[in-house]
Amino acid sequence: MAKRTLFFLLLLISSFSVTAQQLVVKVSGVVYDEKNQPLPKVSVSLVGLAATAVTDEQGKYSIQSRLANFSLRFKLVGYKLETIKFSESRGAEVNRDVVLKPDVKELKTVKVTSKQTQLNNAQSVGIIDVASLPTVSMNFEAVLKTLPGVSTNNELSSQYSVRGGNFDENLIYVNDIEINRPILIRNGQQEGLSFINPDFVSSARFSAGGFNARYNDKLSSVLDVRYNKPDSNEYILTAGLMGISATAKTAFKNSHLLLGFRRKDNRNILGTQDTRGSYRPSFNDFQALYQHNFNAKFSVNTLLNFNSGSFRLVPESRETQFGTINNPIRLKVDYEGQEIDDYYTYGGAVTGLFTPNKDVSIKWINSYFEIVEREKFDIDGNYVFEEIDNNYGDGGFGPIRKNRGLGSYYSYARNSLNSTIASTELKVEHRVGKHDFTYGARFEQAKYVDEMNEYNYIDSAGYILPTNTNSFTFENAIFSNNKLRINSISAYLQDSYAISSQTDVQFGARINYNDLSGEVLVSPRLLMLYRPEEYKLWRFTAGIYRQAPNYRSIRDLDGSLFLNQKSQRSYNVSAGYDVAFTGLGTRLKFTSEAYYKYADRMIPYTIDNVRVKYLASEIAKGHTYGADFSLGGELVKDLMSFFRVSFMSANQDVIGDSYVKRMANGQNEVVYPGYLKRPTDQRVNFSMFFQDRLFKSPTYKVHLNLLYGSRLPIGSPQIAAYTDDFSIPAYRRVDIGFSNDFLDVQAVKKPRFLSKYFSSVVAYAEVFNLLNINNTVSYLWLKDVNNVNYGIPNYLTGRQLNFKMIFKLKSS
Repeated sequence: MAKRTLFFLLLLISSFSVTAQQLVVKVSGVVYDEKNQPLPKVSVSLVGLAATAVTDEQGKYSIQSRLANFSLRFKLVGYKLETIKFSESRGAEVNRDVVLKPDVKELKTVKVTSKQTQLNNAQSVGIIDVASLPTVSMNFEAVLKTLPGVSTNNELSSQYSVRGGNFDENLIYVNDIEINRPILIRNGQQEGLSFINPDFVSSARFSAGGFNARYNDKLSSVLDVRYNKPDSNEYILTAGLMGISATAKTAFKNSHLLLGFRRKDNRNILGTQDTRGSYRPSFNDFQALYQHNFNAKFSVNTLLNFNSGSFRLVPESRETQFGTINNPIRLKVDYEGQEIDDYYTYGGAVTGLFTPNKDVSIKWINSYFEIVEREKFDIDGNYVFEEIDNNYGDGGFGPIRKNRGLGSYYSYARNSLNSTIASTELKVEHRVGKHDFTYGARFEQAKYVDEMNEYNYIDSAGYILPTNTNSFTFENAIFSNNKLRINSISAYLQDSYAISSQTDVQFGARINYNDLSGEVLVSPRLLMLYRPEEYKLWRFTAGIYRQAPNYRSIRDLDGSLFLNQKSQRSYNVSAGYDVAFTGLGTRLKFTSEAYYKYADRMIPYTIDNVRVKYLASEIAKGHTYGADFSLGGELVKDLMSFFRVSFMSANQDVIGDSYVKRMANGQNEVVYPGYLKRPTDQRVNFSMFFQDRLFKSPTYKVHLNLLYGSRLPIGSPQIAAYTDDFSIPAYRRVDIGFSNDFLDVQAVKKPRFLSKYFSSVVAYAEVFNLLNINNTVSYLWLKDVNNVNYGIPNYLTGRQLNFKMIFKLKSS
């Protein structure tokens, strides 16, 4: 009986198996390229289902579908996506050969042969990745921190350091218009929205050094941004917990208009810092761009901008734990007073473009911008140092073991600065035979009206067991009223020439004169390119880079102006190698560059948070050398990922500096420190921006951003001589974002209501500072009962959750 039962079960199972096989549609075939060559490793998938297959070395594939009506998608990097619909009877066996066509657009993204691009010695910035990058600042510049040669240690700021230079050494252009930043801002939390509107940007290029002569005189880098020319109407709305933005792009018959409004309110992020209180930040930006094409040869472009920032803080208390595991110390502060910072930037530019023929282009740029800054704070902090017991509970900090001291510090400021920058510039591009000439001239006038009234003091009269009866110190008192006007004239000439089919050379020079220093500055620059193969490129650059004195660099620590300052000068050389290749199942691009910079004249400075403080009357010499490496590509189809690492050393020697040191034998000795680390000497930088799809779905994505920057040298402002034996700890940060595009072209089901009115709806969920790491941006310097200086770390933002949505309306 048992044998009969087993026989019938096997017969039943086999009949079900045969029936199931008869209900399945089997598709097989071969995938070829345009030359009729079989293509291996082609991904074959059922749209909307989990079944997938991969072609073998002969290009053969086989896949089954339990549905009679289905679609097969054929995908291979470097080739256009091919989707084929099937409508078959159940149990059918279908043979279908497929031909994939090369995706020329995709291949161009990894080529390294674009002459115009390479002769700028600059790399493209991934515009499409800006919206997906999880960032606290909400500024376009955040994407630069993922690029080789760029270092940062403050997620709240849009400022960045490039190859050992400070924030003031970077150039930013929007449609060939040079952009200036506010000066008084001293903390990243006071920064608002930068000038660049990400929704307007169509392309951007960044050079970490070795840039050509058409750009102005600065020492470090150039960011060149282009606003787009829409060929159809587009409307974008972005709304989230940190702000909102709205953009309208309208194309007319002979013109186009861009309108954009942005608002940022990051009080939720600021509330994760150690200082507790009432944060009331409010930042707004409005931009409008209108271009009218009078005919095929002449057009006028008008750009207008109004940018406002307001930062209000009423601090209540602060509690910070620092020290070591064996000697933990806690600082507790109770505050009175408030901080009020306001700034406004308004102005614009009018650009005329005349193209009489295909070989000549003439551009006339006229711009005017005014920056109004007000800084007011009146804060009194009563603090207490406490040694705490670290052997309490489960390894946590317990009760107070010893009071180290108590006291108060007071900070006061009533500062205002009005900056007005007006310029007119002519740029010409002229092709003569095999030569591409670029030349132009520029006149600029900058005016500054500066009133400074600030001071702070530390009152140690309340210290426990005071060791110094004269314990009241009045420090950093600045009372000054400055008015200054600087006129400058500059010109440049540049020639690009192809020596052979594999070698290009570009030589140019800038000449600059300003009535502040009275110098005539000449800066020659050279760039050579060699392409041994289509996807390989060698680069070599050499040049002299200068930076004329400006208002920020001539203002000394006491607010006085050092009007005898001369320009800074740096001699730069670099060599790089780029290659595009196939690896990890995709096309990858590897870039590398080694560089050396020697400066025989530069102005030494210190950095406090995001404020550069120049020692205006001093001169230093120094050298910077390092190497940058990056690897990028579509590890997942249509999603770019980047990995980069940079190594650098930046030293300086302040000429004639010395200090007196008391030796063990009681005698004083004069010490000449020589070369020391620059404040931007960050030896190692690493970043990773990785994107992937979730749940095997084309619409759900993950965006991971990882940053690491090694420690930075810093010294106490209460010590006259600068030493490099103290440092800010390494900067480590991980931000992650998740997104879903409800109307993705590959989505199986699309909400009817959304698809009726919108072309794209993307939802983002982001976790900032995923690992909740306490990163230090600066220090608060106080003394204990033994008159010992302590650097109390000012930590940056903690872990925070953010949501935002991006809506793109359908154009009529």
